[in-house]
Amino acid sequence: MAASRIRALTLAAGLVAWSGVVGPRIPPPWQMAVHASLAGVLVRRSGASLGLAPPALWRGLRLGLPVAALVSATVAASTALPLVRAEMADRERPAQAAQWLLVRIPIGTVWSEEAAFRAALGTAAGAAFGPRWGRFLQAAAFGLSHIADARRVDEPIVGTVLATGIAGWAFGWLHERSGSLAAPMLAHLALNEAGAVGALAVQRRG
Repeated sequence: MAASRIRALTLAAGLVAWSGVVGPRIPPPWQMAVHASLAGVLVRRSGASLGLAPPALWRGLRLGLPVAALVSATVAASTALPLVRAEMADRERPAQAAQWLLVRIPIGTVWSEEAAFRAALGTAAGAAFGPRWGRFLQAAAFGLSHIADARRVDEPIVGTVLATGIAGWAFGWLHERSGSLAAPMLAHLALNEAGAVGALAVQRRG
């Protein structure tokens, strides 16, 4: 038990360090490929089950699709708030919006983070600390891994860590509940894509 806890804590610390120190130093053209590949290696090394084949896949879709629809609708409705619109208007606009929406978000962000945090770390942490504390560990690591992103775009660090930590906890619950990574991937994809589309729409109108 002690060895499994050390492995889980080491993996969590490694993911936080990677996101804050190593990842940002990778040349931008290579970042997505490196992150996606690393996530695949972590899944393989951890022995985590992705649940992306039937029947687990169907459970993931049944749970993930309604959640994704709710998330998308909530983000869309939030654009009516002046504070949200102002924040979206200040976001850095990518040079190639289509590539951002169709490649970078699904592969570079959603696959990379869900495979690394929910599948690899979530499995290791759950086995070492149990479902409740294992989910807390991966959620905490997920929140802390976004410190570098918050600094880069000059957003509040504490607020970013708390918000992404809560999201990580929810994504972990979806993974555990369905037994499929499809559920948190759909929710994560909906959150990021809806936010990106909303920002592009607000900036275009502005």
